[in-house]
Order: sequence, then C-alpha cells, then structure tokens
Amino acid sequence: MQSRMQNLSVQGKITWILIASNLVIFITILLLFGGINQISGRIDAVYRENLKLNELSSALFGVQDSMEAYLSARTSDSLEEFFRNEQIFSDMIREQEKNVTGTTFGYMEKSIYAMASAYVELVDQTIEAKRGRNVEKYRIRYENATQVFGYIQSYIESLNQERFEENSKTYSVVLERFRAFETAGSWLMTFVLVGNIFIIVKLIGTIISPLKQLAGYADQVSAGNFEIEITPTESKDEIGVVTRAFQKMVVSIRQYIEKLRQSMEVEQELKEKELLMETHLKDAKLKYLQAQINPHFLFNTLNAAAQLSMLEEADRTYDYLQNVANFFRYNVKNADEIVTLGQELDLIDYYIYILNVRFSGDIHYEKHADEKYLMLNMPGMILQPIVENCVRHGIHEMEGDGKIWLTVGEKNGKVYVSIRDNGVGMSQDVIRKVLDGEWRPDENVTNSNGVGMDNVIARLRLYHKRDDVMEIHSAGENLGTEFIVYVQ
Repeated sequence: MQSRMQNLSVQGKITWILIASNLVIFITILLLFGGINQISGRIDAVYRENLKLNELSSALFGVQDSMEAYLSARTSDSLEEFFRNEQIFSDMIREQEKNVTGTTFGYMEKSIYAMASAYVELVDQTIEAKRGRNVEKYRIRYENATQVFGYIQSYIESLNQERFEENSKTYSVVLERFRAFETAGSWLMTFVLVGNIFIIVKLIGTIISPLKQLAGYADQVSAGNFEIEITPTESKDEIGVVTRAFQKMVVSIRQYIEKLRQSMEVEQELKEKELLMETHLKDAKLKYLQAQINPHFLFNTLNAAAQLSMLEEADRTYDYLQNVANFFRYNVKNADEIVTLGQELDLIDYYIYILNVRFSGDIHYEKHADEKYLMLNMPGMILQPIVENCVRHGIHEMEGDGKIWLTVGEKNGKVYVSIRDNGVGMSQDVIRKVLDGEWRPDENVTNSNGVGMDNVIARLRLYHKRDDVMEIHSAGENLGTEFIVYVQ
C-alpha cells in the first residue's frame, strides 16, 4: 500500500486522501441512517396492531351498515355495496388469522376472528332470508347478527385498549433507545469528523514534508553551502522528481566548482613551471656564456683559421676547424632553445667529429634516423649533453673500443631518440638519482658546454608538460647504458 502511494502523483495522493475520508464519512452516515431506520421501523411496529384492529373495526361497521342499508332499501346498489364490504372484511380476517401468535393477545384475536366468521355467516343468512321474504327467519337472523356484531366490537375495543397500553410502554422504551442511539450517533459522527481531519492533516503533512525539506536545502545552497547531504527519496511524485533533480544539480555544481579549482591549480602550476623554465633557460644561457668564452669572437677566429687552412690546402685542418665552427655556430644561432631534431643530430655529428680528431678516432658512432622525423621540434642542447655523458662517463677509458649508437624511432605513437653505448654502465641507484635530478658528477669533471643532465631532464619535462620524457636502462657493470629521449 505504501509503495502504491509512493508511485502516485501529488494530485493523486490528495485525491486518494479526500476520497478515502469522504468514503469513511459516507459509510458512517449510512450506518447511522440504517440504525435510525431500524428504530423507526420498531416505532412504527409498536402501534401497527392497533391500526389493524381499527381497520378491522371499520370493516365490521361497513358490513353492518351496508347490511342494514340493504334491509331497509333492498336495492341492487345497496346489495352490491354489502357484498363488497363483506368481501373486504372476509379477506381481512383470513389475512390476519395467519399472523396470530400463541400469546394472551393472540387468543383474544382468535376469538375475535372466530366470532367474525360466525358473524359473516349470520349476515349472509339474514340477507338470504330478506331476499326470500322469510320475515320470521330474517328477524331472528338479524337479531343474532346484531348481537354478534356487538360482541365483536366489544372484544375489539377491549383488545385495542390493552394493546395500546402495552404498546405505549414499548414505545417509551424504544423512544429512549432512539434518543440514546441519537446521542451515540452524534458522538460517533463527531469522532469520525475529528479523526478524519487529523488523518487528512497528518497525510497532507507527510506529502508536504519533503517539499519543506527541499526548501531548506535550497536555502542552504543559496547561502553557498554546496556540501550538504540531500536525503534521497523513494517517492515518484512531482516532489520526488524535483528533489532528485535538485540533488543532481547540487552534485553538478559541486563537481563544477571542483573542476574550476583544479583548473586554477593547474593554471597556477603551469605558471610556476613557466617561471621555472625561464629560470632553467637563464641558468643554461649563463652556463653557455661561461663555457663558450665569447663564442662570437671564437667563432670568427675559427672561421679565419679555416679559410687560412683552405688557402694552404690543409684539408684535414680545414674540416676540423669547419666542424668546430659549426659546433659553436649552433650555440650562437639557437639561443632561443627551440630547434629541429635534424639540427640536434647535426650537432652530434660535429661533436663526434671534433672528439675523434682529438682522440685519434677512438669513438665509433652509428646513426639511424628516418628523414620523416627530422623536422620535429624540440628544445635545443638536449642530445649533445647525453652523448657527452656517454663519452666522459661510459667509454672514455676504453681506448678505441668504445661505441655509440643513435637511433630515431617510434613506439606507441611516441617518437623517441635512443642513445646507447657499450661503456661501464650505470647502477640503478645512479639511474634513479639522474632521473630525480639528484646526481652530481665529479667536481673535477666538467661538461664542455656547461649543461648538466638535471638541466636536460628539467627542460624536457617543462617543454612536454609531463614527467615521462626520458628512460635510462643499464643491464649492469660494463654492459653499457641506453638513454631514451621522447621527442613527442
């Protein structure tokens, strides 16, 4: 029953309450009217026997009067009137004899009906004697009939009087009961009306209660409290629909505020990263300036030396000076830090050439790069510090057996550059420190360009806005090291 009520609309619930309350009142009124009709029937039945006796007396007088009228006038109309009254009287006797009981009043009624039957026979005989002109028989029968008429009338009056006295007592009792029933009915009707009002107010309050609760939630939300816990409702009426919609709205607003807060945090983090990027760039540029010893002057000097070597036909010296000049030209031209992958690979070629001239070709270098990747953008001065790290800390002491492999490829939709050597390898602790920016080289060993691995990793993370920008793998001591740098 409760689940059915929950499935009803507000209009349906109110309609159901009104119908139920009115039905209770209607049934109560029907019960009261039934009781009143029953008592009224008993009141009517109190004097019904007196009415029957009065009707019997009236019919008896009708027979007697119509007989005397015929005896006096001897007309067909009077005879017809006699027969009609006699028939009415006879039918009344037969009908009332069926309901005679064995009480004291019943015995008196039987006597009356017996005398009435004898009276009817005497009357018929009197009429027959009158019609047969038998004066002697007519006179005797008339006197007998008149005498019986007097007896019957006397019995009827006596019985009517006794019944009236008895019925008067019964009427008083019934009347008292009627008044008691009337009082009880009034109290019952009052109780039903008061109870109905109480139930209606209670049920309407139950229906309106979720609406009041929803109004309280709305006040809190309007005051800026979006963390309220809205009690779920199982009601499927309009109030339940509005409550669930309001709950979803509050959750959506709460999620929107949370997303806005996260967006502001991300924006703040991006600003901090931009400031950090600027700091790293300034630091890198400062180290470039410190390491290059006036690169413009050095670059111009190397260019002059290269031209002089070419005039003197010293080709190897010319190539060496040209590569050194290109190496420094890269540092001068790409101070903005955004270059292509092809430019970074060219810088590696210059750097390896210079080292091989210095170390008599001890460094073996292989490069595999598809041309389709060469125009991808990336931060400048990323790959050369890694190659330099492989040379200085990996294969420097291998006396001609050191080798470096550089491969450009693509994995899981990401373009990467793999720089691998066959040097001394790296321990897992050192790998962790390098990736976390905690590793520091020997104070006596410096990078030629002044850019450390921590700077390289930091600039890559700031550029790509993610942490997974580099991987370092080493199987163990003397098993080499592989650096994987993600370009995209």
